[in-house]
Amino acid sequence: MVGHSRKKRGRKPLDPHLPREIVRHELPEPERVCAHDGTTLIEIGVEISEQLDIIPQQVRVIQHHRVKYACPCCDEGIRVAPAPARVIPKGLLTEAALAWVVTAKYQDSLPLYRQAALLGRFGGDLSRNTLAASLVRVGEAVQPMINLLRDHLLDAELILGDETVIQVLKESGRSAQSKSYLWAQMTGSGPPIRLFSYTPGRGGTHAQPLYEGIQPGVALMSDGYEVYNAIAATRGAIHLGCWAHARRYFAEAEAAIPKAARGPEQPATQFIAAMGELYAIESRAKGLSPELRGELRLAQSRPVLAKIEALLLQYLHAVTPNSLLGKALHYLSSQWPKLTRFIDNGAWPIDNNLCENAIRPFVVGRRNWLCVTRRRTRELAFKIAA
Repeated sequence: MVGHSRKKRGRKPLDPHLPREIVRHELPEPERVCAHDGTTLIEIGVEISEQLDIIPQQVRVIQHHRVKYACPCCDEGIRVAPAPARVIPKGLLTEAALAWVVTAKYQDSLPLYRQAALLGRFGGDLSRNTLAASLVRVGEAVQPMINLLRDHLLDAELILGDETVIQVLKESGRSAQSKSYLWAQMTGSGPPIRLFSYTPGRGGTHAQPLYEGIQPGVALMSDGYEVYNAIAATRGAIHLGCWAHARRYFAEAEAAIPKAARGPEQPATQFIAAMGELYAIESRAKGLSPELRGELRLAQSRPVLAKIEALLLQYLHAVTPNSLLGKALHYLSSQWPKLTRFIDNGAWPIDNNLCENAIRPFVVGRRNWLCVTRRRTRELAFKIAA
């Protein structure tokens, strides 16, 4: 029996791969004398402590000198060294600077006007319009790579999808209050690919082209939004339901119960506890091969699903449909065939949390941007990670 191992407390050590600069602190020569017999002290070692240092942003100018050559005998032999290839021909920003702007906006959720102010403090006097135009040009330049990534994504055996709202101003024929959407798609098998696409709406006419070319038999994981049902049906995909979404509705129903009335006998609490058993099994299956995970699910998850189904049949028609619990029950009932499919294949996930986590950085950024204008929506086209 292995004894309990206590976690080590204290400060987490700094990354050993970070570059180190050694600063020696020595005693002044007059103090390197023994106080007892006056003998000169000798070095026997050092005491080491470390601090994390950050070098602030450095803005510099890369000045390109293209050497010109001429024939000393005539005026016809003048030649100039060619300009280096650039992502944006004749662009003001280097590729490293463009990468910094893209990362700061989409990964660190830093709006362009704040980036312009930050660069201005270090001598980089750039307007946010210049930064926005540069992002659009980068998006156009990397479009072939996006197309290639999409080809690989649509060839995957498992695809995860989600979408979130975004407000876009100055769109022709649309009010400022109209809702636009950012769609996230990612692979659940093969090379890890995440693609983000902008559409001015959420209907099937906008969603269907994003899944054009998906192969029959591919597993599609999503929430219960009806458009995904249509995509799966028209493409011949195996539609998987998300247990995290199903649990969320019961969590809302449980939160609405007065504290004095809460307890394990409450229907919402019973469902949440049963779903917790499913996730406990998934936790035990983590790190197993798909085959072993599938066997574990058949042996342990299937009885839990039977218990949840029995609870569903018990309460479905005994609760007011428009109540929070009633909505949770009817969502579970409508999604049940998709929610139970994960036990058929150990490679299929139990929920869509991976895709939701992928879209979360954009949601954080949206709180900072508040909205985008029509001329900048093309920036969203190249928001990719692979």
